[in-house]
Parts: sequence; C-alpha cells; structure tokens
Amino acid sequence: MKRGLFIGRFQPFHLGHLQDIKNALKEVDELIIGVGSSNEENTKENPFTLKERITMIDLVLLKYMISGYTIFPLPDFGDDKKWTEYIVNLLPKFDVVYTGNEWTERCFKSKYKIKKVEIIEGISSTIIRDRMLKDKDWQRLVPKEVADFKLTSQEIFDILV
Repeated sequence: MKRGLFIGRFQPFHLGHLQDIKNALKEVDELIIGVGSSNEENTKENPFTLKERITMIDLVLLKYMISGYTIFPLPDFGDDKKWTEYIVNLLPKFDVVYTGNEWTERCFKSKYKIKKVEIIEGISSTIIRDRMLKDKDWQRLVPKEVADFKLTSQEIFDILV
C-alpha cells in the first residue's frame, strides 16, 4: 500500500487544495491530510479553528465522493526538527510528501520523496483571506461547500480585523 502526506493550513480550504488531493489520490492508495498550525485560530493568518477546517475538508471531499484519506491535526512547534519528528512518529508510515511549500519540502526532502503540487495561479488562502477582509469576491476560489460554510462574511471579517 502506498501512502502519501499532504500538509496545509487550509485557511480556508480552496480549489487548489481540492485539485492537489484528487491528483495525489491517483498516485497513492491513501492520503494523510495534515492540518498544519492546528493550535492556531482566530488570527489574521489563521482565522478558522481546527474543527472548522476539518469540517470544511470533510464536506468538500464527501461532496466529491473522495475517500482514501485520513485527517490529522499538526500543531506548530517553532522547531523544524521537532515538528518533523513529531509528524513521522505520530502518523502512519508514508512514502511521499505532496507539497507546494518550500519550507515543508525542506523539512522532509532528506528522508522522503517529494512530489510538487501544481500551484494554481490566483488561488491561495492568503489571496482568499485578503478578499474576505476587503469584502471582494472570494467564493469562486473555493468549493461551494466552503463558500456556504456556516461562518458569514461578516463573522470572517470580524476575525480577520
């Protein structure tokens, strides 16, 4: 059985994340989705709670009938080596790390195969959070289930400001 690891903060989960997961599951039997910065919430960079992020991911993947994944929370440590060791010791054994993040690649490249995910131009959680803050169109950058998620634009704005 081939297992992959895909780590993201998913603040929020967007169309790029969905495409990355679909592509990874074409290559592996199971995908571990690590929700990074799981101990961070209600800040400009991390407005959503761990529970909200997991719920968004599950709603989207259920809608698209995607299975073969497991979600694990991954807190920040402030120490790359301890963080990487924590992940390797906590999670089931994995063979490949899917990432578009240079920092994540640097943490795992000495021991794991790295598979770069395709970055979709104009879609990132940073762009989406900025659009939420400015009350600009952000809904087209996320799956409908995320756009319809229980938090209203005003609640998100209140968190971000």
